[in-house]
Amino acid sequence: MSGTDKLWGGRFTGSADADFAEYNNSFRFDRRLFAADIRASVAHCNGLFHAGVLTRLEAEKIKNGLATIFKRADFDKNYFDDPSEDVHSFIESKLVQLIGDTGRKLHTGRSRNDQVATAFRLWLRENVAELSRLAREVQRALVDLAAAHRDAVLPGYTHLQRAQPVLWAHWCLAYFEMIARDRERFDEVWRRINVMPLGSAALAGTSYEVDRESVANELGFDGISANSLDAVGDRDFAIDFTGAASILMMHLSRLAEDLIVYSTNEFGFIELGDAISTGSSLMPQKKNPDALELIRGKAARVFGHNLALLTLMKGLPLAYNKDMQEDKEAVFDTVDTVSGTLRVSAIVLRNIGINADRSREAAMKGYLNATELADYLVAKGVPFRTAHDTVGRAVLGGIEIGKELHEMSIAELREFSTEIVDDVREALSLESTLGSKNQIGGTSPERVAEALDAARGDLDREVR
Repeated sequence: MSGTDKLWGGRFTGSADADFAEYNNSFRFDRRLFAADIRASVAHCNGLFHAGVLTRLEAEKIKNGLATIFKRADFDKNYFDDPSEDVHSFIESKLVQLIGDTGRKLHTGRSRNDQVATAFRLWLRENVAELSRLAREVQRALVDLAAAHRDAVLPGYTHLQRAQPVLWAHWCLAYFEMIARDRERFDEVWRRINVMPLGSAALAGTSYEVDRESVANELGFDGISANSLDAVGDRDFAIDFTGAASILMMHLSRLAEDLIVYSTNEFGFIELGDAISTGSSLMPQKKNPDALELIRGKAARVFGHNLALLTLMKGLPLAYNKDMQEDKEAVFDTVDTVSGTLRVSAIVLRNIGINADRSREAAMKGYLNATELADYLVAKGVPFRTAHDTVGRAVLGGIEIGKELHEMSIAELREFSTEIVDDVREALSLESTLGSKNQIGGTSPERVAEALDAARGDLDREVR
């Protein structure tokens, strides 16, 4: 395509260098904005008609032409094979080919700067909503896993050292809460995306009396941009999105890490299904957690896109700069990566088996009821710091004789405190250790059952 064939060709007498032209072109990736740009162009056409720039016949001719282009792209697999600088010039060239010079009137009052920003926001708005839906499916898989193993117990960890026993369902609901926050962030990102820049033109605004609010309503935007310079030079919404996506991926990576650790022979709390595992090309016995490792690894990819956009924008003067063409691939790949990761995460959660006996046994070893013994002494009137020191010495004594606290005799325990009597047995039981955590947010069976019902209720209300 020569300089005079391009949207901006009138100023030029020569052709662009072939290597530069290829370097400059974005059609290979921004064609994903095709449907969004068609939609925005129809709304802009209506705006021009109501502003008196287009006659009714011209407006109908343009809209019919855009509809035809959209339909042809849907059934002709080779439709996008024609070379073009970007998807926006592609659509305009197809429109002019189809309806003649009337098609050239569509770009009146707009620039590719506000055109691109509008199509990008439309496309991302839809995809953020879809990612939130996929995240909800991960939440549902967590709730189903929790409900299927209501009574299962595992050791809770701090510093990756056994700390206190918790219910498996409590563990599942911890990740449910993380993803709930992720979805809240997506809702906020969606609201920030949903502001229309169309009508800002190149940077100074448009001279035509297009009713921007009417166009925004047609496109489903909540409002219009207040400053034309900011509107065309802004990619905060893309950075907001990749930032929210990064936090979500961090949460999914933590989930993956937990499950990788729990699936090892050393832990043995879960068994990964064949649907989410691979084998070794050399060692026949291996069952590798590749699905989980990919989830963990792809988080880094999304983090990189977020940092890339921040770096891209940090030194740009107002308003639009060609650097901003680099925003699309980062956002597109983030959407693809997060979408795939959410789908696989839900599949993983539906293809793991819980070794309840092994995890329960682990929850009863390692002096995980030490805090309960301290609380028992506090109930007897012993100051907590004194009780803490006493139990520490009791743990050391148990290690020396190879017994857990609940395995030690009353006489052995009374060597450390005469306040200990027969009722300590109940206090040190696994059931009491769990049941005592009965405040809101705790791991007692009663509280976890309430939290599980609330989580399922929230999900069910969303789909009604």
